[in-house]
Amino acid sequence: MTSSQDSNASLAALLQSAALAPLDNVGWLRVTGPDRLRWLNGMVTNSIQQLTPGVGCYNFVLNAQGQIQGDLTAFLLPDAILLQTSRDQLAKLLAQLDHFIIMDDVELAEISEPRSGLLLVGPQSAALLTSIGLATQPHDSLYLESTLWNAAPVDILHAHSPLVPRLELWADPATTQQLAAALVAAGAAQANSESLEDLRLLEGTPRYGTDIRERDLPQETSQTRALHFTKGCYIGQEIVERIRSRGKVHRALSGFALTGSLPTPGTSLEADGVPVAELTSVASILLPSHTEPTQLALGIIRREALDRNLPLTYLGGTATPIPLPFAIL
Repeated sequence: MTSSQDSNASLAALLQSAALAPLDNVGWLRVTGPDRLRWLNGMVTNSIQQLTPGVGCYNFVLNAQGQIQGDLTAFLLPDAILLQTSRDQLAKLLAQLDHFIIMDDVELAEISEPRSGLLLVGPQSAALLTSIGLATQPHDSLYLESTLWNAAPVDILHAHSPLVPRLELWADPATTQQLAAALVAAGAAQANSESLEDLRLLEGTPRYGTDIRERDLPQETSQTRALHFTKGCYIGQEIVERIRSRGKVHRALSGFALTGSLPTPGTSLEADGVPVAELTSVASILLPSHTEPTQLALGIIRREALDRNLPLTYLGGTATPIPLPFAIL
């Protein structure tokens, strides 16, 4: 089987059954101390103080100009707050957050090791877990539950999942290795990086550093799930509120259907010969039951071009803005 065939079969499993993959690029911080709720609430864009144990929320970390410096998901525990982000953001976010611990009784610690994670995605994910003796109850996305499997502690994280269920399993390395073997024996496919990237694009989930950049403002990313407008003051809040009160931003994240040659990320889209958008993620995806691949992209487009529905072109093809997530199921 070719690499392309592997990716097609992997994507079909992600969308129609279940597939798993290691979570190699995920990092964790732990926030403790009596002032942790109040302090973190002033550092991020969502409401930490309204969380209940086990529940999480997605956040941006901003500078004073309202520009996005990173993103993270916070989960409330009885005695701490866990922060999940990508490993390549850990050092920067740790330094930025630590800089603002002044008179606060708060401690930050990286706890990425020895935590080991597995990603299990697809409509049959929960059933597969039940079949190996690791049952989970239905929860809204961003919920963290702790349980035991073969007497070993396992955390089950119900992740953000616009299209299909997405579960993360966190335990010690030996336990995740045993979990992976049990899930494969129960019928889970192996997901490769190409199919997971295709799924991310189909979901319309932007990645910080790729689709979201340091110069971007929160509302430009279309990720309203990261924002809470009545929580009170936090770094960058004045800019976020000013944008909200004015009702719109000049740019917005959008999905695009592409025709013609497949462009590369960074390709500019033009309307009437004027650059109005930039593609940030691009893929040619063969969906299950389709005979021809679908070319899709994420990108940032000027709101004026989006609102006026202007024809968009690039060298070798055309682009049409479409809503996110992509309607493919």
